[in-house]
Amino acid sequence: MVEMVINGIRIRPGQSLNIAIAIARLPSHTLIDLPIFIKRAKEEGPVVLLSGGVHGDEINGIVAVRRMLEEDQFTPLKGTLIFIPLVNIYGFLSSSRTFPDGRDLNRSFPGSRKGSLASQIAFILSNEIIPLIDYGVDIHTGGRMLSNYPQIRVDFKDKKGMELAHAFGSQFILNAPHIDRSFRKEAYKRRKHILVYEGGESMRLDDYAVEEAVAGTKRLLVHLGMMEGESSQKESTVIKESSWIRAKVSGIFNSSIQLGDAVRKGQILAKISDPYGQVKVPVKSTTNGFVVGLNNNPVVNAGDALIHVGRT
Repeated sequence: MVEMVINGIRIRPGQSLNIAIAIARLPSHTLIDLPIFIKRAKEEGPVVLLSGGVHGDEINGIVAVRRMLEEDQFTPLKGTLIFIPLVNIYGFLSSSRTFPDGRDLNRSFPGSRKGSLASQIAFILSNEIIPLIDYGVDIHTGGRMLSNYPQIRVDFKDKKGMELAHAFGSQFILNAPHIDRSFRKEAYKRRKHILVYEGGESMRLDDYAVEEAVAGTKRLLVHLGMMEGESSQKESTVIKESSWIRAKVSGIFNSSIQLGDAVRKGQILAKISDPYGQVKVPVKSTTNGFVVGLNNNPVVNAGDALIHVGRT
């Protein structure tokens, strides 16, 4: 059997362990740990990481991984599941995407033992977790007031990643080349495959986005032979290109479409008006496609991203 060691602790076949890796202390001198939960089957198989909260204000991912951790159906019959529900504890405490110094963990890999806080956590993930895993699902959301319809982002050049994306079965699969210094690219450099799931918006719980994250992860684990269940795949729409429609004027934004809707070129998707009823500007689709992202902020400025349209 392959030896598995995290933070100096050996996880034996058939074991379920909780490991807390000490990171640093808050200014109050309160110790901050990174909790990691491992469920290892007696029979060998793939090692899959399920992570949330890489950005501390993206709550849906934290809730989704926590739910998977709590459910008995996410106990592998083969292989190992590593759960990290909350990666960026500092961002979570401050309701922020980033660390106190403004650094983005997902642009800090492979990290450094003596670098910034973000760099130190990236270093832990790069050296304690990535070497052990075969695959992963990293769960994210859109930004503040920017909601994403459930989607998997994967580099279309990665054939194994595409196979996993179709097995996950999210409504949409978007082409997303690897970003320098990201968690996903660092894993890919080591021939590991991490899917990025996006659903909902930051600082807002979205039950549907959470449910889709859980359901898709289960389909993926069944596909990998780690759990029992129906092996049939849910059909996904492959989005080859996407772009944001932006506001031409400032004002009050009122959309007439919903996330996931199919739209056609020239269709009026929303209107922007001034507070006094003097100006009403239609927002038209520039292409045929699907609404994969939507700005929920009713007050917008000229140039703001309004509607993310994906093309097949």
